[in-house]
Formats: sequence, C-alpha cells, structure tokens
Amino acid sequence: MNLRVTNLSLHVVENDLQKLFSKYGEVQFVMIERDKRTGRSRGSAFVEMPIQAQATQAVRALDKSEIDGQTISVYEIEYKAGEYNN
Repeated sequence: MNLRVTNLSLHVVENDLQKLFSKYGEVQFVMIERDKRTGRSRGSAFVEMPIQAQATQAVRALDKSEIDGQTISVYEIEYKAGEYNN
C-alpha cells in the first residue's frame, strides 16, 4: 500500500519516518520529496508498506498526529510510476 505523508517538519528525515511507520509493520520504501535545486525537503514523503492491514493501521494511528511540532496528514495514494518525479 502506498502512503503519502504531508505537512512534515523540514527537519524530519527518511530514517525518522522508517522508525515511525515500522511500529505498525514492514516498511519497504521511504522517500522524502526534495527540491531538485536545493535538496531541501518539500515537507512531504512517500511510504510503501506491502501489507495492507499494517498500512491501514499506520494511517489510522498517524494521520493528524504530531511529529516535530507539525500535525501531519497520512493517507493512501495510488502510485503510478513517474507521476511524482517533480
């Protein structure tokens, strides 16, 4: 299941999200979106969890939770290769 995480603090890194989502199950992939020119976080990320029940539990637990002073949104997306290469 592909998840999108938005409203992230600019200080959150991939490892932070890996640890956070791993509490709910297997995490296959984490990528924070970054500005191509500066390399700075855009405040959003993609997380892939292969087991739907675990991903659903992560969404329920983490959506509208606070991380590093920011209230994040977590929701399922349908990912199409190349769609998010901004």
